Amino acid sequence: MAQPPAQNSTIRNVLLAGILLMLAGDFLFALNDAMGKWLVASFSVGQVILIRSIGAFFVLGPMIARQGAARLFRMERLELQVLRVVMTTLDTALFYAAVVYLPLADVMSFYMAGPIYVAALSHLLLGEKVGWRRWMAILVGFCGVLIMLKPSSAAFSLSSTFALAGSISFAFAIILNRWLRGTSDTSLVTWQTIGTLLVGGFLTIGNWQTPSSLDFGAMLLLGLVSCGAHLMITRALKLAPASTLAPLHYSLLLWAVIFGLAFFGDMPGPRILIGSGIIVLAGLFIFHRQKVVDTVPPENVPKGVN
Repeated sequence: MAQPPAQNSTIRNVLLAGILLMLAGDFLFALNDAMGKWLVASFSVGQVILIRSIGAFFVLGPMIARQGAARLFRMERLELQVLRVVMTTLDTALFYAAVVYLPLADVMSFYMAGPIYVAALSHLLLGEKVGWRRWMAILVGFCGVLIMLKPSSAAFSLSSTFALAGSISFAFAIILNRWLRGTSDTSLVTWQTIGTLLVGGFLTIGNWQTPSSLDFGAMLLLGLVSCGAHLMITRALKLAPASTLAPLHYSLLLWAVIFGLAFFGDMPGPRILIGSGIIVLAGLFIFHRQKVVDTVPPENVPKGVN
C-alpha cells in the first residue's frame, strides 16, 4: 500500500535531518582535531586532554542531572565497561600524540581504516558472518594501511605507530559499544571522559605549563566541540539508517585535508593519498555489503575519532 504524501514528506524530512546532523557532527570532529593539533604544538598531550575533559562536563553536567547521577553506577558488564574506557582513552591520547608530528590528514587517514578493523573484529569477537567479498575488501583495506605506514626501517615512524594503534583502539571501542548497547549514551560518554581526565591528570604531573586565558579557553572549547559532535552523530543515527550515514563519515578526511592545508600548510603526500583512497573504497564496499546482507547492526557505524 502506498504511503500518503504527507507521511512520505515527513520521512524525507527526518532523513534529511539525520544526514545534516551527521555532516555537522563530522565537521565538528574535524574542527576538534585541528584545534587539538594546534594546542599540542605548545602544550603536552596530557594537559590538553585533561582540560579538554573538564570542558566536556559543561555539556555532560546537565545530561547527568537529567538522567540522575545514580544511574552512572548501574552498568552492565563492568569488565567490558572498564575495557571500553581504556580503549577510548587510548584512542584519544594516541590521536593527539600522533598529530604532534604528523599532518592532520595523515593521522585521519589511519583512523578511516577503523570500519575495516570493525568488520574483521565483528567476525572474530562477535561471531558475525562476514562473506568472502567483505573479507577481500578487508584485505584490500589493510593493503591501503600498509601503503600509508610504509613499514621499512627508513620510513617507519613512532608517530605512525601511534596513529595505527589509536585507530585499532577506536575499532575496539566500537565493538564494545555493540556489547554495551543497553548502557545509556550519557553514561558511556561520562565514563570515557572521566578516563581521559584521569590519564590526562597523570601525564601532566611534572609537565604542567601555565596556559594563557586564550589557550585555556581553547582547551575547554575542545571538550565542548567534541561532546557536541558525539551528540549530533548519536541523534543522526536515530533519524536515518546507518547504511545511509556511514559513507558520510569519510567527509572527515576531506575536512582534515582542508584544515591541514589552511591552518598548518600540510598537504598529504602521494603515499597517503593513494593509501587513504584504497581504504575509503574498501570501506564503502564493506558498508554496501552490510546493507545488502543486513547482518551488521547500526551500532557498527563509527561515531567519531576522538
